[in-house]
Amino acid sequence: MKSWPSPKIPTIEGSGQDLRLHNPVTGALDTVELRDDTARMYVCGITPYDATHLGHAATYVTFDLAARVWLDAGRQVLYVQNVTDIDDPLLERAARDGIDWRDLAHREVSLFQDDMTALRVLAPDHFVSVVETMPRHVDVVSRLLASGAAYTVAIPEGDDALDGAADVYLDVSQQSSFGDVSGWDRAQMMSVFADRGGDPDRAGKRDQLDPLLWRGAREGEPSWDGGAVGPGRPGWHVECTTIALDHLGMGFELQGGGTDLRFPHHEMSAVQAVALTGDKPFAEHYARQAMVGYDGEKMSKSKGNLVRVSELTRAGHDPMAVRLVLLDQHYRTEWEYTPELLAAAEQRLERWRAAVTRGADEGAEVLVDGIRRALCDDLDAPRALQLIDEWCTAATADGGSPAVARAVDALLGIAL
Repeated sequence: MKSWPSPKIPTIEGSGQDLRLHNPVTGALDTVELRDDTARMYVCGITPYDATHLGHAATYVTFDLAARVWLDAGRQVLYVQNVTDIDDPLLERAARDGIDWRDLAHREVSLFQDDMTALRVLAPDHFVSVVETMPRHVDVVSRLLASGAAYTVAIPEGDDALDGAADVYLDVSQQSSFGDVSGWDRAQMMSVFADRGGDPDRAGKRDQLDPLLWRGAREGEPSWDGGAVGPGRPGWHVECTTIALDHLGMGFELQGGGTDLRFPHHEMSAVQAVALTGDKPFAEHYARQAMVGYDGEKMSKSKGNLVRVSELTRAGHDPMAVRLVLLDQHYRTEWEYTPELLAAAEQRLERWRAAVTRGADEGAEVLVDGIRRALCDDLDAPRALQLIDEWCTAATADGGSPAVARAVDALLGIAL
């Protein structure tokens, strides 16, 4: 699948530092050490059944910052993102709206790409469709089944199973690494499993927490030839296992997503990879974007309480102001969107643009160093924004400040 065009990053003097990120399990601030000059990052992508809302955008802007920190430090970045363009929510929305699920997915992926372009998010090197890589998912499930790490469960009577179809599950009881990624105990896992795509009460499973690897084909559902596995389609978690391994291999530096992916998605993607390869870890580090609220609840497609990026930009709001709203919230802190936040961001953007036209480069070197330090310290974008505010307040000389404008663009993705 073709990605969106990346914005050009201007050159700035000096170079950045190593990135340090909060460890969700230990609470420590860990330096992300690279095994060579390339930072490998996987960020879980969209299920394209609705337009990009601010919760989505916050996630991709956060990991855009991580990429910019590495690039500023002179590293290469290998960035992979998937598109879950076959899944139950997509099929359900398509049926509700009377549209072919493939047409719905294509429309929403295109809109997502437009939103990322408008927000000046760096494009992934590999923007991978699940549908377009189906043979790879079949191969992974087949290998897990053949090794004995996975098992089949007969499709319940009345589900109109196609000939040769069966559901396939990973047996987590065989995996000693299960629980390492989330750091959760069984009670915590069970408290959210059903609400986050799991099926703990499915008859025939060996353990309630076993994740679905392959959904055997039912009449009326899209399916693919699974060879020895039978007709069907992959489960959600195995898609990221396959795509990350294909493009990054085991032990890549950073996996990202929202906090709701800590369990089961990140946990299951990792334990499946360990079961497949016999190695660990799947990812060396994890970072997760906190939830964004609106009208007193988490912003989500299922609730319908969405603030969409495309609607804001169509209403005439500058995408850079939208990006500033997102940057002004630390990625690990939950927050709630209000129109007042956007109005304040628009005023801030106006002040910044005025300052770089009148301010000289005096103090620019100190400012750029401060921005770098803030971003390297657990992606502290709000602190970086405060430093720019302070510089703008003091910017009284004539002549403009191209150095500051370039740094704000390169490090924060804001075009002034």
